[in-house]
This record gives sequence, structure tokens and C-alpha cells, in this order.
Amino acid sequence: MAVGKSTGLDSAIPYAPPPPRPLRADARRNRDQILAAALETFAVEGHSVSLDEIARRAGVGPGTVHRHFPTKEVLFEAVIITRIQRLTQKARALADLADPIGVLFGFLFDVLEEGRVKKDLVDALIGAGVDVGEVTGPAALGLNEALGVLLTRAQRAGVREDVTVADLMAVMASTLIAAQRTDDARLPSRMLAIYCDGLRGEGTVERLRRAGDGPASRG
Repeated sequence: MAVGKSTGLDSAIPYAPPPPRPLRADARRNRDQILAAALETFAVEGHSVSLDEIARRAGVGPGTVHRHFPTKEVLFEAVIITRIQRLTQKARALADLADPIGVLFGFLFDVLEEGRVKKDLVDALIGAGVDVGEVTGPAALGLNEALGVLLTRAQRAGVREDVTVADLMAVMASTLIAAQRTDDARLPSRMLAIYCDGLRGEGTVERLRRAGDGPASRG
């Protein structure tokens, strides 16, 4: 066979890029410092903080930040993924505890309390919703699975069976948005308490709504 002549087989083999090289210890340390600074800063001040300010708080140069995170969006995605992973770990740690309903409700209230002081948590939860992005997808899947375990256990103990993880995510995101936009510090907790009370119900409102759609209601 002539050298360099294609056999036709190479075109059938998909190209797989080489795995990224592991970071050197100093580079890994710098990345961890940047991410820690970003987690703290975005939590308090939101997404508006510049990369230069993140670099200052991390104790590294702006060029170091840009090498690890070329844009603020890339850094913010890393922060959101970290937030989702931490929530996942918290949910998994609760999976074997007694009182499944209390555990589920307690987790939701813990997330709400955490969201009061972490402005980026809303974005993390929205990123973990049904319509997940490509970047946050694997982390969001882990959170959905962990929360699904808590929900399933609570449903076996009496929580409404028609509730889904997507429902919980939507309620938590909207409650956290309300927490950021209201001057009434008690409003988000009241909203979540009303929702949790509804989780114990038997779908009375839904049954009434369906009954209202019946032939008699249409005259």
C-alpha cells in the first residue's frame, strides 16, 4: 500500500480531542482562589462585578483570571455549576433521614435562606430547571435526581403524588426572585409555607378547576 494513501477507514473513525492536561499545582491553586472569590463576590453583589475586581479579591493578576476564565460569563457558569453541586451534596446528605416530609420542606427552606444572602442562587436554580443549558446540564441533572429522591420519599409519606421536581424548581426560583424584589423580609417565607401546606393537600383546587370545565359549567 502506498504511503499516505487513504484506506477509507480513517474517515469512519470520529475524531476525539485529547483530554485536557491536568493543571499544575500552582495553576490549580490560582483557579481555586479565583472561583472562591467569585463565589463570594457574586453571592453578595450579583453578576455585575468585573473580572478585574474578582482578580483583586483573589489576589492574582487579571491575566491569570483570563487564562482560566476567558470571559465573565464563563466564570459565572463555573460559579453556577458549583452552587448546583453544593445543593446536590446537601440534598444527598438528607436522603436517609427520618421524617421525609419534614426533610423535603426543611431543604426547601434552607435553600430559601441561603438565597437571601446569595444573589446568584436564583440563576443557579433557573439553570437547574427543566430547560437546562448545555454547560449546566450534567450538574443540573445531579440536583434533579437528588431532589427527586427527597420528593419521592415525601410522596410515599403523604405529599401530593402529582408534584414533580420541575414544580419544586419553579416554585423555589420564583420565591427567591420575590425575596430579592420585596422589602418585606417575611413574604418569601410565607409564600413557601403556603406552597408546602399545599403539597400536603389532595388536589382540591385542581379537582374544582376540572369540575369547572365540565358540561354544566359551559351552560
